[in-house]
Amino acid sequence: MKGQRTRKDSTSLSSKLNPEVQLKAECRRLSAEYKRHIIGEAEVCRHGELGSLLRREGLNCAQISNWRKAQAAGTLDKQQGLVANSNRAEIRHLKAENAGLKRKLERAEAIIEASKR
Repeated sequence: MKGQRTRKDSTSLSSKLNPEVQLKAECRRLSAEYKRHIIGEAEVCRHGELGSLLRREGLNCAQISNWRKAQAAGTLDKQQGLVANSNRAEIRHLKAENAGLKRKLERAEAIIEASKR
């Protein structure tokens, strides 16, 4: 019976595995220093070496191209992504006010409809 799993072994194995699928993969956040380093390495690559660099680092040509453009424009160090909204309280207030006005409009339309009959 050597090499065969017993029932106890298979249940302990299944309890260790997590069958849940991760809903959203996280994007890698690459530092400006890393991007500059990779751009530098890409510049000195000879014919055919750029592909191996990209595969090794898990990157693609479009990323290198975008980084080069950002470096030329001087925006490589700028943090990208969503900007925190500083008007959250005002937006929350306006949404609540909008909901109240919609309810008021519905009531007014119902009254007008009832008066037509």
